[in-house]
Amino acid sequence: MRVLVVEDERRMAAALRRGLQAEGFAVDLAHDGNEGLHLARVGDYDVVVLDIMLPGMSGYNVCKRLRAEENWVPILMLSAKDGEYDMADGLDLGADDYLTKPFSYVVLVARLRALLRRGGGRRPSVLRAGDLSLDPAARAVTRGDAPVELTPREFALLEYLMRRPGEVVSKPEILEHVWDTYDTDPNVVEVYVGYLRRKIDAPFGRAALQTVRGAGYRLASDGG
Repeated sequence: MRVLVVEDERRMAAALRRGLQAEGFAVDLAHDGNEGLHLARVGDYDVVVLDIMLPGMSGYNVCKRLRAEENWVPILMLSAKDGEYDMADGLDLGADDYLTKPFSYVVLVARLRALLRRGGGRRPSVLRAGDLSLDPAARAVTRGDAPVELTPREFALLEYLMRRPGEVVSKPEILEHVWDTYDTDPNVVEVYVGYLRRKIDAPFGRAALQTVRGAGYRLASDGG
C-alpha cells in the first residue's frame, strides 16, 4: 500500500517513513503543502497522512482542493491543534480521520489500516444533485444561486436523500435515519416530503423529489 506523508517537521516525517516501511507500506514524503498537493494529484496513493500547519499551503487547503477536484484518496490529518473546532474543520473539509500530536504510533497504523479497508469512494463535503446543493457543515441549501431556507427536520431529510441520489428509500428507512425511530406515524414522512417539494422544487419548476408508489421516495441525481 502506498502512503503519502505530508509533514514539514523533517525528523518526524523521517520517523514516520521508517515506521510505516517497517509495517510494509511504501512511503513518499512531502515537506510543504504545495508539494503535497502536487504528489497527491499525480500519485496513485492508497492513503495520505496530512499535517495541518504546513509552509506554502495549509493541510486544510490541500484537503479542500483535492476534494474539489473529486480526488477521494483517504486522508488522515495530523495536527498539534487539539481543539474540537479544529478537528471539526478538518473533517468538514473532507478529511476521513484526525489525530492530534503527540499520538500513539500503534493507533496511527491501526487508523490507516481502517481507512484502507474503507477505500476511496466518493465522500464530497458538499452534496450536489444538478444545481441543488447542500452543505452539511454550513447548514446551507441552494438551488442554483438561490438560497433555500429549511427547518432542521427538512434539512435532515434532504441530506439523507442527497446522500443516496437516484436510490429509492422507504418510509421506514427515513424514519430510522431522520427521526431515529420506527414508532412515529409513517405519514409524517409524506408530510415533510410535501414541505420539501414546496421549497426545493415548486418555486423552480423542478421535480427532483419523486414518489415511487409502494416503495418510497427518490431524489433525482440530476436535480430534477
